[in-house]
Amino acid sequence: MSETFYVVPEAQHNALVAAAYKKRGYSGQEAAAGARFCAEATRHGIRTHNALKALHLDHLFGSAAGGCVPKAKLEKVKSPYRASAIWNANRKLGQATGYAAIEQAIKLADKYGVGMVSVDNAFHYLWGGGYVMEAAKRGYIAYTNCTAALAEVVPFGGKFPTLGTNPHSWGFPTQDAIGYPIVIDWATSVVAMGRVQQLAREGKQLPPNAAVDADGNPTTDPTQAKYLIPFGAHKGYGLALMNEIVGAFIGGSLPTIRNRWDKVGDDKGTCTFFFQVWKPEAMNAGAFAKGRNQSENVKAVLADILGHGNEACMLPGQLEATWAARSAKNGGLLFSEAEIGAFNELAAEARKPKWSLAEFKIAE
Repeated sequence: MSETFYVVPEAQHNALVAAAYKKRGYSGQEAAAGARFCAEATRHGIRTHNALKALHLDHLFGSAAGGCVPKAKLEKVKSPYRASAIWNANRKLGQATGYAAIEQAIKLADKYGVGMVSVDNAFHYLWGGGYVMEAAKRGYIAYTNCTAALAEVVPFGGKFPTLGTNPHSWGFPTQDAIGYPIVIDWATSVVAMGRVQQLAREGKQLPPNAAVDADGNPTTDPTQAKYLIPFGAHKGYGLALMNEIVGAFIGGSLPTIRNRWDKVGDDKGTCTFFFQVWKPEAMNAGAFAKGRNQSENVKAVLADILGHGNEACMLPGQLEATWAARSAKNGGLLFSEAEIGAFNELAAEARKPKWSLAEFKIAE
């Protein structure tokens, strides 16, 4: 039986989420960015990174722990390279920083064909796919990675977690070819910890070989999952390692103390972000087969990949586009009963009226 979802008006959702952020000391602009991001994640079916995850992360490692500083100001670090921006985020809210960084990268790409933004001293920005999707919808190719909030992934062949879930996110402007942007977005563990929390909340099991318990034994019980395992063995490990190395070049420090404020001491415990955006025209070699232009060539390549009996295959971003269409059809954001119950805990914290299932229609 499919899960039942309830339709929450986006304005009602954003008001509660923004109120929760403001209650924790964030500015109106930061609260609005946080609510906007959480709405986008929910609209596209990214339930592991919705407002429940965002505010839970803030409670554990952010404003309540000193890992995120409400009303912090972004600080520009001088760079000798015109297409490269470097920022010290000063622990500003991750979503507000992420939106500002993708906008800066787009601005640089408009001027130089490509733009790069490196961010040090950051607080986690959550779903990287949301930022590259924003750029792709506006006609750009975009990439981002970050060092995850905690080191909770065991390296391939190891026994102690020294890597973050360390996501990679790509966005491609393929709307003309297939009707939606291709968004390739994944954590480098088999599942993200947000997924573990979601499954625990809803009483469901983890897939096999995704997590281990505190003793290092494999488990499918999300309530017993302590550490995560890289996907694809050594391949996922390599991709997770890449984020840590990029972060080290930016200014990030030891992954095993990141956001563990009782262990940081005089070291550094913040995350790093890396963004790159470029205009498709900046990579156009102009020699497409059969007289096709760039857009026609992309469409032809995708048609070939999905031809030859592969017509039933999915493209990355298709699920998100389908969920967004479902959200639009129902006229709001879709949440399960368990999620609405969790939102009522936020309502109590923010001293706002609780949500009742009876006030929301059931999604088609």
